[in-house]
Amino acid sequence: MFVDEVVIHAIAGKGGDGCTSFRREKYVPMGGPDGGNGGKGGDIIIEADKSLKTLVDLRYKKVIKAEKGVNGKGSSCNGANAEDILLKVPEGTTIYDADTNLVLADLKHDQERIIVCRGGRGGRGNKAFATHNEPAPKFSELGEIGEEKILKCELKVMADVGLIGMPSVGKSTILSLISAAKPKIASYHFTTLSPNLGMVSLKDGRKFVMADLPGLIEGASAGVGLGHQFLRHAMRTKILVHVIDMGSSEGRDPREDYRIIRKEIDAYSEKLKKKKEIVIANKMDLEGAQENLKAFKKAFPNIPVFEVSALKNEGLDVCLTSIADLLDQMEEEDLYNEEDYESYVVYKFQNEKPYTIHNDNGVWVLEGKQIEDLFKMTRFTEEEAVLRFARKLKGMGVEDELERLGAKRGDEVQILDYIFEFKE
Repeated sequence: MFVDEVVIHAIAGKGGDGCTSFRREKYVPMGGPDGGNGGKGGDIIIEADKSLKTLVDLRYKKVIKAEKGVNGKGSSCNGANAEDILLKVPEGTTIYDADTNLVLADLKHDQERIIVCRGGRGGRGNKAFATHNEPAPKFSELGEIGEEKILKCELKVMADVGLIGMPSVGKSTILSLISAAKPKIASYHFTTLSPNLGMVSLKDGRKFVMADLPGLIEGASAGVGLGHQFLRHAMRTKILVHVIDMGSSEGRDPREDYRIIRKEIDAYSEKLKKKKEIVIANKMDLEGAQENLKAFKKAFPNIPVFEVSALKNEGLDVCLTSIADLLDQMEEEDLYNEEDYESYVVYKFQNEKPYTIHNDNGVWVLEGKQIEDLFKMTRFTEEEAVLRFARKLKGMGVEDELERLGAKRGDEVQILDYIFEFKE
């Protein structure tokens, strides 16, 4: 089964909790703190594997959750780190954050990998907080919550050349003639339901990968028929080869077929619109093909056209040589712009305040990952931990920002689902 798009819910492991503990030895005053740190939670990692051709292995894994780190213990025993989870995908898979639609990674090479969700760090035990001024702290941290994301994995096949065109124009037949690929061929529309890849080898030793992409119909850029599958996989190709039924075997006008294809390409993507292209005028053995070809060249004088009869296996050698020459002149380009990547967006705005404050019906709502993580890792059952939490907020400028916005002592402040009183 060919699956080229899946959505998964990835949850990295929570860090293990730190321990509040003291040595219990005779003649040792207070014994001293000896609470160990918690272990790190498991990461969720995605890696490209050249042996895979589809995302079917991920189709039924709706929720993927890593284990929690082990809690710290007394006697300075740190908890063990949890094992990471490794997911494998085919080369050419793009990983998106479904909430922001930003690209996390574009995995194009074998064994290329990315940590999509990082496990939470382990909470520190009370031994880690011991200082000269506070030699016996009576608090420790909870483990950090692991990252959680809805991920969209989208496979765009890795091919140098994409065969595109209306249904039943001969794309699959051409691929079967020039490579070892065995696509399904029949005399009805949409025989090709998924991309077929073939390695094309020329007599001079040059090679390139060609893909027969699903048939295109009008409205494809809006998702009609197999349009999105076709357009998605065409994105990675360097050259688009339009296969036109120049013999009008089904009564269609070759010029109109080409216009429909160009319209859908232009509407889908600016990058796809600018790709190099050539036209294969197929079915030139049919009556009326030469007249149609003259009319086509007159309508589109600047497009390279190669006359081919896939049925008789004529004209393909010259066409393939021209494609190889064109590929030799081209350099690999990135499929995505810099601003499409999450890492770029995060870097661009990293100097902004790590939190926001707004008033919601008289309640001051405090939001921001750094503050929310601090909140989740604080043991509010330990008085010293609560005092440390308040000091951290003040050090981040939260108190000054609340006052600047007009908050008064006694007002309610909300973090996540919890409400506190703003006071000295």
